[in-house]
Amino acid sequence: MEIRLVKGDITKLTDVDAIVNAANNTLLGGGGVDGAIHRAAGPQLLEECITLNGCATGEAKITKAYNLPCKFVIHTVGPIWNGGSSNESTLLSNCYRNSLLIAQNNGVRRIAFPSISTGVYGYPVEKAAETAIAQVRDMMKTMDGSFDFIEWCLFDDRTYSAYEQVLNR
Repeated sequence: MEIRLVKGDITKLTDVDAIVNAANNTLLGGGGVDGAIHRAAGPQLLEECITLNGCATGEAKITKAYNLPCKFVIHTVGPIWNGGSSNESTLLSNCYRNSLLIAQNNGVRRIAFPSISTGVYGYPVEKAAETAIAQVRDMMKTMDGSFDFIEWCLFDDRTYSAYEQVLNR
């Protein structure tokens, strides 16, 4: 099992079974990655998301991917950064844990994450990278053999660099 980083647009990845959407609690689309995924998937994604009745922070839900070049979208709601004193690290860890569990339960072998919560939710990129990579590495100890690879698809140089530094430690 490999953990890797790519720079680019998560909606354009062709080598994964599922992409993870950094969604909001309604699951009905928004800005950033969430809006891009909804636009690329088409209106059927919104129609399916309406039936899911939202999602709690740290939890995850799965839908079809519709017009995206993968099979599934796993929607997870990251925490809004409040300075680190509102359980943000645990909630962010839960996003990765619950997304991987849903992926495993649905036969996903190749999955791509964005940098959850580091856009409009204001989570510091370096702290998010540390939490994300630590949680995925920890999960791999109990899910050995479940995935071919897990990757982060990161949109800009600064975010890519932060994840690369943590991954190479």
